[in-house]
Amino acid sequence: MADSDNSRTLPAVTQGDLHSFVVASFPTHPEVAARLTAALDIWNVDLAFTIWRQWCAARHRLIESCLRQQGLEKRLFAMVGRPSDAPEAWKAADQQIGYSEAVQDEERAATLEDDVAEMLWDTPAESIVGATAKLHAMLAKWQPAASSDEHPWPQLRSVIADLLKIDAQISSGGSAARQVTATQRAFHRV
Repeated sequence: MADSDNSRTLPAVTQGDLHSFVVASFPTHPEVAARLTAALDIWNVDLAFTIWRQWCAARHRLIESCLRQQGLEKRLFAMVGRPSDAPEAWKAADQQIGYSEAVQDEERAATLEDDVAEMLWDTPAESIVGATAKLHAMLAKWQPAASSDEHPWPQLRSVIADLLKIDAQISSGGSAARQVTATQRAFHRV
């Protein structure tokens, strides 16, 4: 990932809800955005959801380390040019700004994110929210951009939106459909 063009940042995962986090990750999907205000009441019931939260933290760390490495690489090129043009100057500048250390930090973060992702894939979801969390991780990890219109990304975002709607309806005994419709109207006015 040292030469990655991926510069998307992921919002921090706290005790906020999955619905809001997914909305933040896929801001161009109005049906998902409509669930922004919904409450989530599954916190520690589904192990897949718990591992998803760990994956989100690992993903955030990976993105931060990638951005740091890319910034230092850009700075290093500005300072001395390509490593093949001035290998000694490159080494000295690298030591001064910590570029190689940043590359290693990024590699460790990528390994951790991959390991936690594997744990997530291997953990059966026990709820709609757990399954949705796993889908969200898959999209966040592999889709080329949050608003990609290439097949199958819009379709998968649609499935996530459907799952969140179903979960909201189940959680609220059916009143969520009215809430989603009202929220969608408000969302489209903005």
